[in-house]
Amino acid sequence: MQMVKKIAATLLTLWIAFLLFMPKNELYATLEQKLASYDIKFNEESIEEGMNTLILKDVSVYVKGIKVAQIGEVDFFTLLFYSSLSIKNVKIDEALSSKLPSKANKIVLNNNILSVNTILVDANGSFGVVNGSIDIFNRKIALVFTEKGEIDMIKSYLLKSEKGWSYEASF
Repeated sequence: MQMVKKIAATLLTLWIAFLLFMPKNELYATLEQKLASYDIKFNEESIEEGMNTLILKDVSVYVKGIKVAQIGEVDFFTLLFYSSLSIKNVKIDEALSSKLPSKANKIVLNNNILSVNTILVDANGSFGVVNGSIDIFNRKIALVFTEKGEIDMIKSYLLKSEKGWSYEASF
């Protein structure tokens, strides 16, 4: 029994140390480099690093040098077996507002160790409320608009179902 306690204490200590010393800024810099190869760039006003979190504030998103969105806050939280990405106050640039919904209040992406290949999506904004999933291994996105908002500009991409309007695609 003493051996089990020692092993459990060691594993807990290693887990806490890994979370504490995980290079979150370096991981974010690597993500920025990977996205830069697709001509996607972020310009954030501040970066705050915590034990389990990385928070970006006032993020401007540029694609091919053109500003496409302004994000109020991006909050990444991880416990290694559970991760969450929360994106708040997304405003699409006025030039794209005729093609995309203009505002998202909150977008939350969750992943856990029990379903490694699936990312759960919950979002709300001017488009209504969206729930769905992203299957990473099968490369599929399935979203359902449970409460309809301003979706007239994207209706041609949506399918009508008994649950509401839905979007399905492969990537």
